[in-house]
Amino acid sequence: MTLQEMDLTYVLPTYARNYVHFVRGENSMLFDEEGNDYVDFGSGIAVCSVGHGNPRLAEAICDQAKRLIHTSNLYLIEPQARLAKRLAELSGYDIQTFFANSGAEANEGAIKIARRYGEVEGEVKRYKIITLEHSFHGRTITALKATGQEAMHTYFGPFPDGFVYARDIANIYDLIDDHTVAVMIELVQGEGGVQPMDRDEVQQLAEELKRRDILLIVDEVQTGIYRTGELLASNLYGITPDIITLAKGLGGGVPIGAIMTTHKGILKAGDHGSTFGGNFLSTRAALEVLDILEGHKDSGELDHMLLLFEERLKRFVTEYPDLFEKEVGTGFMRGLRVREGKDAGDIIKAAFEQRLVVLKAGKNTVRFLPVLTITKEEMELGFARFKAALDTL
Repeated sequence: MTLQEMDLTYVLPTYARNYVHFVRGENSMLFDEEGNDYVDFGSGIAVCSVGHGNPRLAEAICDQAKRLIHTSNLYLIEPQARLAKRLAELSGYDIQTFFANSGAEANEGAIKIARRYGEVEGEVKRYKIITLEHSFHGRTITALKATGQEAMHTYFGPFPDGFVYARDIANIYDLIDDHTVAVMIELVQGEGGVQPMDRDEVQQLAEELKRRDILLIVDEVQTGIYRTGELLASNLYGITPDIITLAKGLGGGVPIGAIMTTHKGILKAGDHGSTFGGNFLSTRAALEVLDILEGHKDSGELDHMLLLFEERLKRFVTEYPDLFEKEVGTGFMRGLRVREGKDAGDIIKAAFEQRLVVLKAGKNTVRFLPVLTITKEEMELGFARFKAALDTL
């Protein structure tokens, strides 16, 4: 039985897999079992923030695994406490953090915190949460209902009540009522087509919600951990949310999620929990990721490569006007909007045939999420392969 046959026989078919078999990686490069190299502009969907096979991360994981991987949250976990402190210091926010295992779990926890706030603060019980159309907040039942895409709500009902979807930020104000406890947004909609929110509108929203004592939840599962060039997109937008969720790039590939909140002590012992969340292994990995990326940021290399990547990507709009409408996104979370009548899927397939990994976002956007430690040589090789792919169409 081949590996593909084994997968098809024994694994639930929830993914439309490409059956290439990657066996190792080096920063932005992936290698299959036949030794072919691929430039990875997807980084495991924004997860492998410090690249594949990063020796510092590998050493930290190995060192921790030799000593302790897990004891449970019934006992003190040193790297968890250090990671919570580090996130507070780097973000500049006065926060406490709960650690989970994924972005969906982090968003579930954020919703629970908001609902708890709505029960204990104010005279009327508040439970409604406004999210945006085209948003994506996860695959669990509640996170799925928080996702503002009707296609996501076709099956798996009945869903939890209390979610309202706004067309855009301006429409949020029209939907607020006495039972609204929170607004939950992504500052750059990833699955929604790599679409950044307007900075002025976000700042005005944050001020108005604060005035009305309505919580602002920012889903930074994909935008967080320097993906936009700053630790958090919230830093980039100049706002202080009540709750921020993280996952993806925080562990560099090791599963971890985080819920950061300025409302310290809002949850008491027994209100929430996680068996695996924040264990020794995941938090030690996350500490190393933050150390690596903080150094990369401070050296100026991250900002330098961000500008080069953006500049190089914009050239494709000029060089292939029949294919692309515009370049979108921010930081290392970017996309090329494909013109009506053209298919992003065809471009992604052609790129893969040239051994370049790119992704799809929204209905028709080619998405680029390179590792944050990408080198100039890797970037140029990737874009050369992308050009070769476009020339075949």
